Amino acid sequence: MSRFFGPIRQNGYVVRDIRAAMDHWVHVMGVGPWFYVDRVKTDYFHYKGQDAAVEMSIALANAGDLQIELIQQRNDAPSMYKDFLDAGHEGLQHVAFWSTSYQALYEDCLARGLKVGHEGQIGGPQGRFCYFENAGHPGAVIEISDISGAKGAFFEHIRKAALDWDGTDAIRAVG
Repeated sequence: MSRFFGPIRQNGYVVRDIRAAMDHWVHVMGVGPWFYVDRVKTDYFHYKGQDAAVEMSIALANAGDLQIELIQQRNDAPSMYKDFLDAGHEGLQHVAFWSTSYQALYEDCLARGLKVGHEGQIGGPQGRFCYFENAGHPGAVIEISDISGAKGAFFEHIRKAALDWDGTDAIRAVG
């Protein structure tokens, strides 16, 4: 539990091969089912304040109450995902905190001196997310995510699907 953000709700892994990563989580870790979006459509995406045309695939599954996110960037647009891979890393890149009071949390982060690395929006104003720069530990970037709208309901659907998952239908295409 973070005294600033509450519980960690998601671990985000940046990977070079999302299919191989999902297979690992399914067959080695026993985690699933995976909800897979081949090409995420963002309303906007900014890297260090500039527009960036990031193309990415994501997959989401739950291990208990913790959501696991896999991200594969599909192009060379600037992003913190690309920075992470270019630095020779692959794996845990961020931890995410979810909020139904996103704007207040965002403003609190800025007031505490955190700097926006990249941010965007998916599916309207209640789909905002922000990753803050982290010069310290490469696997502990902080993400905050607005779950006050449809994204929150979708995340709850993913959590419930994992509760009694029997190993079948391991990868479920979304969109």
